[in-house]
Amino acid sequence: MAARSGRAAMLLRKGPVLGLSPVPRRYLYKKKWATTSPRIPATRLALHHFDTTYSLQLQERWPAVRAAMLCEQKYGALLNNFAPADLIAQQLELLSATDFVSEAARRARCWQESADVEAERRKTSLEGSGGDGTMVPTETSPLLHASVSSNIKCYTFPRGDISRFRPAWPDSLGILSYYLMDAASLLPVLALNVQLDDLVLDLCAAPGGKTLALLQTGACGHLAANDVSFSRTKRLYHILNSYIPKEIRETVSITSHDGRNWGELQGGTFHKVLVDVPCTTDRHSVMEEENNIFHKMRTKERQMLPMLQLQLLMAGILAAKPEGEVVYSTCSLSQLQNEHVVERAIDIAETQFNITVHVEDLSHFRMLFQDTFCFFSGCRLGELVLPHLTANFGPLYFCKLRRA
Repeated sequence: MAARSGRAAMLLRKGPVLGLSPVPRRYLYKKKWATTSPRIPATRLALHHFDTTYSLQLQERWPAVRAAMLCEQKYGALLNNFAPADLIAQQLELLSATDFVSEAARRARCWQESADVEAERRKTSLEGSGGDGTMVPTETSPLLHASVSSNIKCYTFPRGDISRFRPAWPDSLGILSYYLMDAASLLPVLALNVQLDDLVLDLCAAPGGKTLALLQTGACGHLAANDVSFSRTKRLYHILNSYIPKEIRETVSITSHDGRNWGELQGGTFHKVLVDVPCTTDRHSVMEEENNIFHKMRTKERQMLPMLQLQLLMAGILAAKPEGEVVYSTCSLSQLQNEHVVERAIDIAETQFNITVHVEDLSHFRMLFQDTFCFFSGCRLGELVLPHLTANFGPLYFCKLRRA
């Protein structure tokens, strides 16, 4: 009997008996609804949220904006002035791409000249009629001219043209000739209007497109580029190393501080501050599952975004010098993340810090860049670029503040 039992045990150790295989232990589990039922994709959750919110905010414009956000994004090629830019510009123009910044600057000059001619005509008319010839200078025309940096060059394909730029190649020194980005992302940099030797703070700098654009102005006396994420800061280092010569990089300080504390670290220091805050990144949220803020695990983080944005904007205001300028920007359509944050920051600056903050009028940007972008005219404060199938940039919100 003992011998028979031993023989059976040996057979079981050697392999299956009568064609029956033992079930591997890892496949033995009890089905649980919470973990085994299909999850709703974060992209679908985002789209449902936007359908509910933006259909009320944008009304009849929402279907077209929605369709554009679900299609491939359009890019611009930001020329690197530290590479042989003229040669690259010629090559891009052969592809029928145009520099939309230079076009806007040319348009602004034409308007300025027309305004000057009209002012001279009216002055002559007044003198001829016995008046003293005194004229009040217009405020809009100089503002139009000052808002466009002639040093920033960004090429885009015409409206309706869905051509794509090929990736840039490094020159003999390893410097890349242009940077592909959403061309609308340049508008906050242009609105900041950096002047020669300005001390500039880019409070939420990574991944680095706007930081790179700020350096293209050639006007920064010193640029402080900060981002709370160490991994994103590494990406920022990589961008600068790929596009900026070493001697220029030495004028940039890169840090990984919590931007909400910057007002305490360097209060009243900077002439210009860019506050490009974390947001719902609407286009990414409806297109990509990876790192999607509408994932169920990130619900609390998403709900806290307006508070974080407000804290960062307040830090930017406090970091600016008196008479300094701050540009706040997001890549979201949300009024809660845009106008409401700006309004709340202005109120807190006044009531808690006794700082008066004025909103600058940027409506002229709509005229200057109407051939390249689609703007929403319903913003109470600031400007909003809407995605459109013929000009699929954005969404991008930006608002300029001046500290008294």
